[in-house]
Amino acid sequence: MTPSALPLGDPAPSDGLLPAQAADGAAERGFGLYVHIPFCAVRCGYCDFNTYTARELGGGASQDEYGGTAQQEVAFAARALRGSGVPDRQLGTVFFGGGTPTLLPARDLADILGAAVAEWGLAPGAEVTTEANPDSVTPESLRLLADAGFTRVSFGMQSAVPHVLKVLDRTHNPARVPDAVRWARDAGLNVSVDLIYGTPGESMADWRRSVEEALSYEPDHISAYALIVEDGTRLARQIRRGEVPEVDDDDHADKYQLADELMSAAGLHWYEVSNWARTSADECRHNLAYWRSDDWWGIGPGAHSHVGGVRWWNVKHPAAYAARLQSGQSPAAGRETLDADTRYLEDVMLRARLAEGLPASALHASGRQAVAGLIADGLVEPAAAFAGTLRLTLRGRLLADAVVRRLLPD
Repeated sequence: MTPSALPLGDPAPSDGLLPAQAADGAAERGFGLYVHIPFCAVRCGYCDFNTYTARELGGGASQDEYGGTAQQEVAFAARALRGSGVPDRQLGTVFFGGGTPTLLPARDLADILGAAVAEWGLAPGAEVTTEANPDSVTPESLRLLADAGFTRVSFGMQSAVPHVLKVLDRTHNPARVPDAVRWARDAGLNVSVDLIYGTPGESMADWRRSVEEALSYEPDHISAYALIVEDGTRLARQIRRGEVPEVDDDDHADKYQLADELMSAAGLHWYEVSNWARTSADECRHNLAYWRSDDWWGIGPGAHSHVGGVRWWNVKHPAAYAARLQSGQSPAAGRETLDADTRYLEDVMLRARLAEGLPASALHASGRQAVAGLIADGLVEPAAAFAGTLRLTLRGRLLADAVVRRLLPD
């Protein structure tokens, strides 16, 4: 998903060409595509992503025309990468996020994917995912997606408890989720389920019910994210007015531990702090590419891209995005070239969250000096650390941000 607030940065050239460093070592890096579908039927009260309901779109933008506009950026991306000397690479992963990608007709999603495959091809065994609201799919739409080359669907379940969904402003019927999962399985798609914990008013029993319900569908993958209340959202205003209670960090920790216990007992393993998979083949390779700082191009308004230490982001509004592409210009609003210190910070911050661990050899001297204290505090596994890899314990996962701060220079 794409955050609503764009960062500051340098101007992005209208031709989309990248500096020479983007091509350095590109052949050894993975390449993926993110496709942002910025439409939702209803804006959820906790959501801070760059999404729009039909009422919010205004003039100059249309869901009906969006598929064609996204294909225009696919063609633009291919020209810009080749013009920048970045070698052609097959797509290892493609991820359609939102918003609600499946608000678009399945044929539109298939055509966007087809345009990308025509430009770059798919690597053998490539992972192609779409997020979906359980209410926005049918057996027929899921079969069409599978036939078009999609391999995986990620359902936004969030909770199995109606009063929790109401606080989140989620409108789907929780009884629809098992049907949607079954239809996806029948179409030959792998299935992931997304959950959110820590919603105001959610009891521990509510959370247990949601996790157990999700596990009963036997998904290949589950993501469980702590609710973060973002400024400017409806939920933030409700909390400020005292209409719902504030979120509680201790409650988050207790619910995380329960989720890990239940998922481990059901045969799923954690591979990133907020993600569990049934086997290593079921891990979300697209997200792993983000955490390992591979290359990806982000299609769509507000979407972010990264190639060889160059990062850029598109204009936010669908109308401005479409206008840029129709005039032959890059839709990028700004970009930055990451310096060595920033790349190091991000590498530590992201890779420390992975179960595969962070090699101690990748740390600066100050980070290596912090390892003994992390072992003593029970935050990293001693045996792995002595073997040269920092791997978080359960306590370390709960305090992952604090671990990262201790590994980075002041």
